[in-house]
Amino acid sequence: MNRMTRLAPFALFGALVLAGAAQAEPVVNIGERHGDLRTAQEHIVQAYQLVGAAQQNNVEGLGGHAERARQLLIQADAELRQAATSANNNGRP
Repeated sequence: MNRMTRLAPFALFGALVLAGAAQAEPVVNIGERHGDLRTAQEHIVQAYQLVGAAQQNNVEGLGGHAERARQLLIQADAELRQAATSANNNGRP
């Protein structure tokens, strides 16, 4: 069995985990240790909710752009969580 064949299941699992995480609604889960990142995450959650309200109020009139914005907010939330994790792993006080 070659190396690529052995790694394929792990790559598939990783892709599925990332796809599932990418669809999760943003939540505030960065601790006070990273105050600026937490505040940014709070704003992302608020923006996500407001865009959702706009979608409900304008069911047909947003041309898919609001949904795209929500997906980008989910990505931004994930990046902030990764930044906090990276700071923790690098020994940030």
